[in-house]
Amino acid sequence: MSHRTADGTPDRHGGAATDAREAPAKRVTHWIGGAAVPGASGRQGEVFDPATGAVAARVDLATPAEVDTAVAAAVAAFPAWRDASLTKRTQVLFRFRELMVAHRDELAALISAEHGKVRSDALGEVARGLEVVEFACGIPHLLKGGFSENVSTGVDSFSIRQPLGVVAGITPFNFPAMVPMWMFPVAIACGNAFVLKPSERDPSASLLMASLWRQAGLPDGVFNVVQGDKAAVDRLLEHADVRAVSFVGSTPIARYVYETGTRNGKRVQALGGAKNHMLVLPDADLDLVADAAVSAGFGSAGERCMAISVVLAVDPVGDELVAKIVERMARLTVGPGDDPDADMGPLVTRAHRDKVASYLDTAVTEGAKLVVDGRDTPVKGGASAAETPGFWLGPTLVDHVRPGSAVHRDEIFGPVLSVVRVASYTEGLEIINGTEYGNGTAVFTNDGGAARRFQNEVEVGMVGINVPIPVPMAYYSFGGWKASLFGDTHVHGTEGVHFYTRGKVVTSRWLDPGHGGVNLGFPTNG
Repeated sequence: MSHRTADGTPDRHGGAATDAREAPAKRVTHWIGGAAVPGASGRQGEVFDPATGAVAARVDLATPAEVDTAVAAAVAAFPAWRDASLTKRTQVLFRFRELMVAHRDELAALISAEHGKVRSDALGEVARGLEVVEFACGIPHLLKGGFSENVSTGVDSFSIRQPLGVVAGITPFNFPAMVPMWMFPVAIACGNAFVLKPSERDPSASLLMASLWRQAGLPDGVFNVVQGDKAAVDRLLEHADVRAVSFVGSTPIARYVYETGTRNGKRVQALGGAKNHMLVLPDADLDLVADAAVSAGFGSAGERCMAISVVLAVDPVGDELVAKIVERMARLTVGPGDDPDADMGPLVTRAHRDKVASYLDTAVTEGAKLVVDGRDTPVKGGASAAETPGFWLGPTLVDHVRPGSAVHRDEIFGPVLSVVRVASYTEGLEIINGTEYGNGTAVFTNDGGAARRFQNEVEVGMVGINVPIPVPMAYYSFGGWKASLFGDTHVHGTEGVHFYTRGKVVTSRWLDPGHGGVNLGFPTNG
């Protein structure tokens, strides 16, 4: 939030470069042309352990020249990979998938150490990313074109989809494995070469995945990683050899990436922020609702673009629902990500934690009731969140929030759940449709007609019916509406395949048939 990236404005991606007081042992480098490459710029950023606040590593920050080197490696690798058979590409993808499964505990540990999310959540992130890898293993079917015989006498016509060339992904801190895996498996399966710019807040997962690609047999240069900040982002957006850019982050930065990339002639999909509402109708099962609200509001410390941050309670369920939510919140354990008993970990940086906490006083000033103050939540083995070293803020509940107030309007991106009391379905729907964002939403009801009406009338890209976090499976596509998406395609699924390829229609006529030799061998691919 108050840390900066891309265009230098506040965002959840991470912090600007800082000068280290003393460099720790671990150094996070780039991955270019199939090998780890130390940065030469001398600029580095700090990577924190969110549970303690200590600097755990230093990450190299790329110069534009180092970005150019990565893009050049991708350019050199692209022709051979483009011409590799679909069978060859699929074999590499299957091996990568098996290696990811074998190393998922190691990957989850890196995520927990640098992001702060608990181990079970980190493993879930890896599992959801692997779904996209598995989807991409079906690329021979996904790239099938169409064929029409005799569109004119002796003339046939058919369509094919071909890779773009070098493509890039710019990804956020909150899912350092899953969001990159929304992008690069599909891009690489389609025959492209890929350059990843991960968040500098938790960069180590990117290097482990790069090494696994190499072990899987992916040719050097097809997958590259440049660590960096605004300088790296801007160079990718302007580089003439980068054909497409996929981005996930906050709305101001998504808009910047989209406008800058398209101005430089690139295909861009830029997924922005969210303020997701859960509409609770009077006939809903309130125990199910309370479970869902706590799970969707406080998982990953609320640092999810699909988190439920606003509950719209239709009269008269508000008081009963709030009581049930408070009861469940009291049973949550806040602790370090590697603690198996912890339900929720810390936030990613101190600046972000302080920004999120500032909304609690703002909410009270605006007339809301602070029912549970996360600053007072005990951290396992220690004092309250406010008094414990590290970037801690416990689950927080704010009731009687006014529509349009800051705590309702802004994407807080932390463990703050707001309850807005509404008189009817219509009032709740109007609040959802009147917000800036249109990423995710949910309705809880036992009335099928009301649910069907909601899915038709709500102006949001991903809708849950009695499902609080409606993240689509890999064979569908992920993306929102309004200020939650810039560009006209969503990530992964069939829209992802179309984003990383371009169509070509061929019309052909052969005047004389050719004659081949006799071969009794069984026909094979390759």
